[in-house]
Amino acid sequence: MLRLKRANVPAGPTGAGRDVRLRVPAYRWRLVGLLAVTQTVGYGVLFYSFSVFLAPTAASLHTSTTVVTGALTASLLAAAATAVPVGRWLDRHGGRSMMTAGSCAATVLVLLWSRVGTVAELYVVWIALGVVSAGVLYEAAFPVVVSWFDAANRARALLAVTVVAGFASSIFLPLAGVLNDSVGWRDAIAILAVVHGAATVPLHILIRRPPTRSAPAPTAPTAPAAPTAPTAPATPTADRAETIRRALRDGVFWLLAGSFVAQSCAVSAVSVLLVTMLRELGHSPGFAATISGLLGVLSVTGRLATTAAGRRWSVGGVTGATFVVQAAGAALLPVAGHSTLGAIACVLAFGLGFGVSTIARPAMLADRYGTTAYATLAAAWNVPLILVKALAPLATVALWHTAGLTTALDTAAVCCLLGAIGLVFSEQIRPAARPAEQLG
Repeated sequence: MLRLKRANVPAGPTGAGRDVRLRVPAYRWRLVGLLAVTQTVGYGVLFYSFSVFLAPTAASLHTSTTVVTGALTASLLAAAATAVPVGRWLDRHGGRSMMTAGSCAATVLVLLWSRVGTVAELYVVWIALGVVSAGVLYEAAFPVVVSWFDAANRARALLAVTVVAGFASSIFLPLAGVLNDSVGWRDAIAILAVVHGAATVPLHILIRRPPTRSAPAPTAPTAPAAPTAPTAPATPTADRAETIRRALRDGVFWLLAGSFVAQSCAVSAVSVLLVTMLRELGHSPGFAATISGLLGVLSVTGRLATTAAGRRWSVGGVTGATFVVQAAGAALLPVAGHSTLGAIACVLAFGLGFGVSTIARPAMLADRYGTTAYATLAAAWNVPLILVKALAPLATVALWHTAGLTTALDTAAVCCLLGAIGLVFSEQIRPAARPAEQLG
């Protein structure tokens, strides 16, 4: 009799998922590993390699590098326009189908990029790549990671993905350069397309949705009305809609968005123009390029340091402090950046916050609003962030030419300070009720 009772216990709602939940820790860290690989390859091929092929593409199409660069700007704008629909899809269906299909499409589009014969074809390909990228890069990977991890482990999981992917430029810029010199830009891009498809498509197929908790509330199983009251199919949608409504009406949601957008203005502008800025300050092209290359390594260092500090202090407070250090680096660059040591110190200060917001945003968003509608809410932030990424460098160049380099860098410093102030204020306003996590 005792044996029968024990056999029957796992047959209920909690027991049905017991074997699955026992395998959750092992799978979710494998998931982190596979996404770290796909994000590294994705960013390397779909973003960083563009700069290597910029000049040869322009020469082959008999146009200027400015015109070719416009294709990347158009791609980022297309990604911004796609962000919200992609977020809604991810909340409802998970990441497997979108990321797999997106990887296939991106591979085909990169192959088409290698064969473009006109500027119009280049723009069509890159606008399509912008749409596809919204479904395969961080904007899609982060919701998948967040859905699998609770608050205690989420930061470590996001850190693991971004630390590895932070080396995408260090891997793919030299690789693209070697391929370009060896086989020409068209065949080099074709080879990278094959690498992208071989690495990302099979790994994205392995993505699964996390086992959900049995509905947290049927405490009266014997009540006759229980089957009709929960309306199981409608509950996730209703919870998601309510979470979205609550967040969009919350001033802190928009305060956080504004804080990250302000800091992103500075990061987007300085990272793109840093080599030119250092040369303006009197440094050689080789020195300027070498020091600017530290930004990728420093982004990893900053993420590691922020995650470690976040175990003792709040993520918002640590991130805000990092933004202040960034502001100091930007403001001091035109003053102290004429010397070698001064330039290195300023770049180090600015670079430490280079990738911090990448892991702070998902951690703070999920901590305050839960994971039920994470992808949709993250998309609401991603739209202005992508727009800033596309437009801030152009605005900074215009400001530089009209008011001078010092004014441009001081403006970047003010943007970092505004981001820090917003995060500090947001820390003072705690959410009224913490949403239930999807996974314990």
